[in-house]
Amino acid sequence: MAVDLNEFKHPAWASAVGTVVGYGLILAVLTLALFVVPWLIFAML
Repeated sequence: MAVDLNEFKHPAWASAVGTVVGYGLILAVLTLALFVVPWLIFAML
């Protein structure tokens, strides 16, 4: 069963991928801000 990759060129797919990437970046930044930065600050004390 061959898959036609042109089916995935629809703007809805680009929007879905952009949404997932955006949420991933937000989660990464929040994780750094809420856990890694305070840990580094307290480790320096």
